[in-house]
Amino acid sequence: MTTITTLGELQALYGESHERSRRKELPHLIEPYRALIQASPFVVLASAGADGLDCSPRGDAPGFVQILDDQTLLLPDRPGNNRIDSLRNIVLNPQVALLFLIPGVGESLRVNGRAEISLDPELLELGRVQGKLPRSVLRIQVQSCYFQCAKAALRSGLWDAARQVERGSLPSAGDIFRCIDETFDVAAYERDLQQRQRTSLY
Repeated sequence: MTTITTLGELQALYGESHERSRRKELPHLIEPYRALIQASPFVVLASAGADGLDCSPRGDAPGFVQILDDQTLLLPDRPGNNRIDSLRNIVLNPQVALLFLIPGVGESLRVNGRAEISLDPELLELGRVQGKLPRSVLRIQVQSCYFQCAKAALRSGLWDAARQVERGSLPSAGDIFRCIDETFDVAAYERDLQQRQRTSLY
């Protein structure tokens, strides 16, 4: 056998999970989980729709994902590329998953739940930054949440400054576009990009 095709085969290979790893999964936020969300400036939002899966990075100042209560989170939608892949998916299928990361901390927090796209003025106001409102906000009903241990971060050296990659050693955004379209003006794009990043974060 070279391919796992049944749950029984999978279970036989890996055995039972530790009781602690099951007990840490809860249907609501507890105080330590709230603290992790409030400290996190970066979350990955996963969703699924008719065209497949999507995984989208979202980031802002720590605490930008707000906690309304032990089962409700608010995620403001900031300006991006306007593909709205995640939002399209949520309209069709509200199930989402979130992975919260905290710089320098090995543990992360996983949240599964159901999202809706809200235009409620009071909720939008909670997401105001630099005088600007988000165009919409995701209201997420927490169905399960649990912390992830630090093993992946430790193995990868994710927060080890000595293992950070020099940006110049990899293709720039302009280089990637040029690879797709050989007529693309890399210099003009990257000159304008710096201006856009300064003026259109919110």
